[in-house]
Amino acid sequence: MAEKKAALNEDLENVITLKALVDMGNNKVIFVESDGDFIDVIFSFLTMPMGRIVRLACKSSVPVEIGCMRNLYQSTVKFNKNKFRSMECILMLLLPCNAADCQCKNLKLKIDNDPTQYLLCANDCFLSYYTRIRCPSCGCLFSRGTDLPVDDTQVGGVFVKGQPRLIITDDLQVISPALNLLMHSFASKTPLTEILLKNEQIPSLGDVHSSQGISIHSQMHGDTIDEEEKNISLKLVVSKSKKIVCYAEAQEDFVNLLFSFLTLPLGFILEKMQNVSWKGCLGQLYKSVEDFDEQYLKSNFHKELLVNPMLAPGFRYEKTLLGIEETSFYYVGRKLTTDKSCIPDNTPAESVKLNVVDPKSHEDRDESAQGFLKGPATFTVTDNLVVRPLSLILEMSVLQELKVPFTDIEDHIVHVGKREALLLLVASFVGDSALTNTFIRGLREPKQEQ
Repeated sequence: MAEKKAALNEDLENVITLKALVDMGNNKVIFVESDGDFIDVIFSFLTMPMGRIVRLACKSSVPVEIGCMRNLYQSTVKFNKNKFRSMECILMLLLPCNAADCQCKNLKLKIDNDPTQYLLCANDCFLSYYTRIRCPSCGCLFSRGTDLPVDDTQVGGVFVKGQPRLIITDDLQVISPALNLLMHSFASKTPLTEILLKNEQIPSLGDVHSSQGISIHSQMHGDTIDEEEKNISLKLVVSKSKKIVCYAEAQEDFVNLLFSFLTLPLGFILEKMQNVSWKGCLGQLYKSVEDFDEQYLKSNFHKELLVNPMLAPGFRYEKTLLGIEETSFYYVGRKLTTDKSCIPDNTPAESVKLNVVDPKSHEDRDESAQGFLKGPATFTVTDNLVVRPLSLILEMSVLQELKVPFTDIEDHIVHVGKREALLLLVASFVGDSALTNTFIRGLREPKQEQ
């Protein structure tokens, strides 16, 4: 009996209680009231890298297709391991590190149970996420783990200060399980109603933007694109009559860019698509955090973790077309942190900053190599971002499936700079025709006022 009670108490530690106001006539949740624990959980969604989200979606009882992201994930799984510069490159894409892991490990309800390991060499020279790598400074294997910090900055909530009682509308402006809430949020405007009351299957995300066009947030401020940035090129095979991209042939630099999408935190993608109309309500969640009263947040640092999330150190693709930066690790009091406020006064940040071994390059003696894949290599990429080493069989099967004859195709060489990379990122997130919507349909931006 005592064992059952102990197990019950352990289960209750991972449950968050909500109060819901329900419209019984329409079987709809109007809003829920919760404390900071629940808010911390849904805010943490913004920090999660896409590779981890897709991995959870594949395991979820209510799976959802997130644009072309699952195809990118599955392409990585099916690739010959010898195509990657190191075995760790595969792990970086399938299980990317969360730059806010130091904070998210303190969530009351965790939906991601694959913790990142943090290892220091014997002489505290470098940090690594992987064990079989040798320290580039002293040559020691990484075998000693460090503890992530649980210090005074973490007391009383993760992102939200204290335990305020807050209202959450049905469109996010668990619950157990919170994973279902995340999955429903990708393709529904009323995820709380569907989880609490209806238990409905997640609708297809679909190609919701193709007739409307996409506007990218950073482009609305008059950013100009340096033509010299357009140093990635690929060949598109286009159907002249259907005006769609059947497939593309590309070098490893373009595929590296695509695969890097899996390392990006969700909040970074949402920031780039604030004006996109799509089925999910995660944009509402992002906007809510942006407008959240700062008195409820622990600090501006914690807000930045959500609205301007960075990559974990070592995860940045060297061709910086997407404009995302890496955070930094600091080793303070024998603990790891990304929060500079934990550094004692009069201690220079650089003196406690940890260098991180680049997991992509430790087996590669080519100092000019970049990204996750070995080169030179050529790949076939379908419109919905299935990626394979150059395959005439795949290309022929795509044409056959699309019912496009050889007489109806033509080749186009296109170049990818910052603008195209961001358009491609958004198109791959919200639809299943990423290449067509990026390069053919001319995803429109709002006209600038004169």
